[in-house]
This record gives sequence, C-alpha cells and structure tokens, in this order.
Amino acid sequence: MVERRKKRGLLLLGGLLLLGVLVLFGSSLIDRYSGVPVLNYHGIEDHEHNPLMLGVADFDRQMAYLAQEGYHSITPKQLLAHLEQGAELPSKPILITFDDGYRNNYDNAYPILKKYGLTATIFLVTDTVGTNDWYLNWQQVEEMRKAGFVFGSHTLNHVPLNDLSQDEIRFQLTKSKEGMQWKLDVPIDYFAYPTGAYNETVGELVREAGYKAAFTIDFGRVKVGDNPYALDRIPILKTKSPFYHFYTRLNFTTLMGKAKLAKEWVLGPSTLTL
Repeated sequence: MVERRKKRGLLLLGGLLLLGVLVLFGSSLIDRYSGVPVLNYHGIEDHEHNPLMLGVADFDRQMAYLAQEGYHSITPKQLLAHLEQGAELPSKPILITFDDGYRNNYDNAYPILKKYGLTATIFLVTDTVGTNDWYLNWQQVEEMRKAGFVFGSHTLNHVPLNDLSQDEIRFQLTKSKEGMQWKLDVPIDYFAYPTGAYNETVGELVREAGYKAAFTIDFGRVKVGDNPYALDRIPILKTKSPFYHFYTRLNFTTLMGKAKLAKEWVLGPSTLTL
C-alpha cells in the first residue's frame, strides 16, 4: 500500500511538473504545427514480448486518432518536394513509416491503414522478402504498392552500416536498390538506416548510390533546412501505456526530445536495437 501511494505521488508530481512546463512555455512546446512528423513503426502483432511489436488494437486506436484529428498521410516524395522546393503539403501532414518489412505489416497494419484512408512507407530488408515467412513476400509488396504504399531500402540484411568498409556499404546500398527496382519496376529513392547507425560518410555514400533521402531513428520532426540524408523520425514503441506514449510523442515532440536527452544523460543511452 505504501509503495502504491509512492508511485501515485510520483505520477502526480510528474504530471504537475509537465503542466507547469506547458504553462510557462506555452505553444512553443506543442508541435502540432511545427515541422512534419514522421512516425516510425516496426511490427503490428499481438502476444509478442517485444517493444517493437505494437498490439493490433493499439495501432488501430492510433490510426483512428490521426483520422479523427484530420491528419493526411503523405509520401517521402511529397515531403522532399516540400523541403527542397517549398511544395505545399495537405493540412496536418504525417508520414507513416515501417522498418524491416514484417509480414504483419500486410496482415495487420495494411487493413487498418486502409480503413482510415491512410498509407505508409515500408523500408525492406530485401534478402528476407519472400524467403522468410516472418517477412513480406513480393506479391504482398506489389499489392500494397498498387494501393499507394511506398517502398524503400533497409539494406540487404539489416547490417549497421557504420560497421562496414566503404565498399561493403556501397554493395548493401546498390544491390538492395537494384533488386527492389527489378522486382517492382519502379525507382527506389528512399532509404532508412538499419539500427539508426549512420555518420557523414555513410550519408554521402547513400547520396552517391542514387537515393534522394534517408531516414534515421533520431527523435524529432522534419523541418525545412534539414539534411535530406539525416531526417528525424518519431519511433512509436509498445509500452505499458501505448496511446499515451503515441499521443505525447506526436503532439509534444520537442518536450519529449528534451526529456529523452535528460534521461539518457542520467541513465545512459538506450540499448534497444531498431
């Protein structure tokens, strides 16, 4: 009982502190109209003890919120045109992305996204496509592509590029791109860094390989002036309070980013591999 009261007291204190910050700083910390949010998911699957596997009902609730709040899903092409040419975006734009290309993106996420009139971009680990039942196959990829989904590269086998030589990096970038273009007969222009590992050299090699933009797992929104080969995203994970996690990260990105940095300064960086 005493322990429960302590927890409630800490939660109340945390809520009051958050309210105080919002009162002091006002709309400067509310990000609904500041930059473009790029959500980063992995899998949508029930009964998985994995923070990267969000429950089906939780994902449905999050997509329902986006639809009810008037968000419009966009493509990486639209985002890049906005960043580089000032092209106009729809009201409340949002880019929804998935990394790795799990089969549950088709079985579970795809029907929910269609239900709410949303699309997504999926970054494929190309050696797994059609070779492992846990991942998408090319027929599923093609069906989703025809429905307006976009596909990009996540390398051949999800290797952190920082660990490789430049020749090995080039091989991962070009062969995954070429394989996808051969299978889908469309340009593959976008890339996501496996495990979020990248540096200036890796970014330059991505550019040289012919990609137009690349996405990190660095926490933040995308704004005009950002490096197109180091675009931030908002990772959405399975937590004890998944909707609260999603809502605060989406609507208070700046504040949550500062809190994340403070936590890492105190406790050290997260060891979660994305």
